[in-house]
Amino acid sequence: MALVRRSAAELLEDAKADRLHLLLNEQAEFQLESRVGTSEVRSWQRSLPVLLADLADAGLGHVEVLLEHKLPHSPRRVDAVLCGTHPTTGESSYVLVELKQWSHVEAAVGELVRTAGYGPAPVLHPVEQVRRYCQYLVDSTPALAARPDAVHGIAYLHNARNADVSALRDHALSEYGRLFTLDDRGALVDRLQAVLGRAGDRDAARNAADEFLNFHHAPSKALLNIAAKEIREREQFVLLDEQKVAYETVMHAVRNARAASTRTVVIVLGGPGSGKSAIALSLVGELARQGRTVHHATGSGAFTRTLRKTAGSRNTRVQGLFKYFNNYVSSEPRELDVLICDEAHRIRETSVNRFTKKEVRARAGRQIDELIDVASVPVFLLDEDQIVRPGEMGSLEEITTAAKTKGCEVEVVRLEGQFRCGGSAAFDTWVSRLLGLEQAGPTEWTRLVSATDDDFVVASAATPQAMEAWLRTRRSEHGGTARIAAGYCWPWSDPAEAEQGKHLVDDVVINDWKRPWNAKPGNSVPDAPESYFWASDERGFGQVGCIYTAQGFEYDWAGVIIGPDLVRRDGEWVARRGHSHDPGVRKADELHFAGLIRNTYKVLLTRGMSGVCVYSPDPETQEFLAHVTR
Repeated sequence: MALVRRSAAELLEDAKADRLHLLLNEQAEFQLESRVGTSEVRSWQRSLPVLLADLADAGLGHVEVLLEHKLPHSPRRVDAVLCGTHPTTGESSYVLVELKQWSHVEAAVGELVRTAGYGPAPVLHPVEQVRRYCQYLVDSTPALAARPDAVHGIAYLHNARNADVSALRDHALSEYGRLFTLDDRGALVDRLQAVLGRAGDRDAARNAADEFLNFHHAPSKALLNIAAKEIREREQFVLLDEQKVAYETVMHAVRNARAASTRTVVIVLGGPGSGKSAIALSLVGELARQGRTVHHATGSGAFTRTLRKTAGSRNTRVQGLFKYFNNYVSSEPRELDVLICDEAHRIRETSVNRFTKKEVRARAGRQIDELIDVASVPVFLLDEDQIVRPGEMGSLEEITTAAKTKGCEVEVVRLEGQFRCGGSAAFDTWVSRLLGLEQAGPTEWTRLVSATDDDFVVASAATPQAMEAWLRTRRSEHGGTARIAAGYCWPWSDPAEAEQGKHLVDDVVINDWKRPWNAKPGNSVPDAPESYFWASDERGFGQVGCIYTAQGFEYDWAGVIIGPDLVRRDGEWVARRGHSHDPGVRKADELHFAGLIRNTYKVLLTRGMSGVCVYSPDPETQEFLAHVTR
């Protein structure tokens, strides 16, 4: 879990010889199979010798130091973890250290800070950063949750004078987060001696580090209690029919797993808006209330981040329950009681990426096996028609085969009904027939819906301007949210620089209509939401969303541009690879490519709760859309 582990005295010798940063870089390349950036290597070279010298001056050369320690079930790394024994209690004691080379801070408002070197974008207050690392570690480690006072956190700005970072001083301090600067070096030494002792026992420090690295990781009872309260107070889901059946099936499997030591994999199949996520959050809330160890995981950055923001908005500790599928590559068997895999159609062949340690990579297997192994009751909620990227392999057959191979029982629940798109079963059928996902061919909307009392609205627009006007009118007259999404058929540029700051580039160009894509992940742009929140932030209207930001979400009024990657020719759909700008999808073989494109448009067409308006820049396709939407 750490790139390098040695005593502070041994590491100081390496630092004095100017080889510690090279050792870390070598270990990063070996363990992660990837070189780190030059700036990170430079920060090791400049910051670590200062910390290690301070430890030596404090008489703490015996302390065991874990450098670049990865937090459990997370890609985040702590700069240093100091392992020793408390001078009063004699018990293991741990200090998480966040090192900063900052010498000046421009402004600090609440938890956000602006400082030179990061441009106009704010960053998290360093005290808040290390505090959250400490809290996350305690929340995900039951042994530490039982004695949370064993963990301490410090942010060390070793280049800064107090006068130059005075804006940081207003932030509340705690055992998990204290601030020290160059001017506070004496106070830092006192603090380290207070929690790690003076000249100490080298063997005890080694034992403390061994204990730390061998902790069992799962949600703590304290975190589960908070999560139960947060989710129950925020979301009051009423589960109907098969939704309730799915919920009870999982709860029954959990009871059996404890009483009879049986393992059951529960698979819940349902189309867009059938209530899969409502079931998932209801289960998280109830299982947390019962003290069961539970995680919610997805393969979508946008979906997971939005769930963290909504379900854990009033208590950020709850956000730690929401994970990604690739967070379990190095987990032990049955670490959890329950793992709820939402959007399970996005399961990939492997969890390995460039950040995976080499020794972990060597024993890594298939992602589906990791997800089944980590919990007594793995739950998979999926829609096989939403597989939209090469390498996604979450299906009933794949999960069932993997589960039975491991000797698990399998329970399958099929959700009927449509809770998105106004609850319109007719529209769900219309979309499937429109895209050729059913044997029956496309039909006019009015003909399909004529025998029902369906309020869902379906329309086509002759131009993108008309589509945008339709959405504005619907939003104005009926209320709610509106978004335009499109197939990935135009380039996606990085934000452009201008005198007034960064702005999104108008990449989606159709004749004289120009709009930008939603912001790229990791790119902060004024007056535009982060990509993860495009569907839920009111500022998302005016940008064009794509499959990566729309999947898993809903809004009231949906505009969908069916791009030139899917056109009608002689009464048939033709998928055209040359018009796709999605580098991943373009790699698929011809047959697979066509299926992915159809599934992409099914997802985009089924985001609207109240209505959808469609448009294609291809004349023949637009004529077809105008016919079937009348």
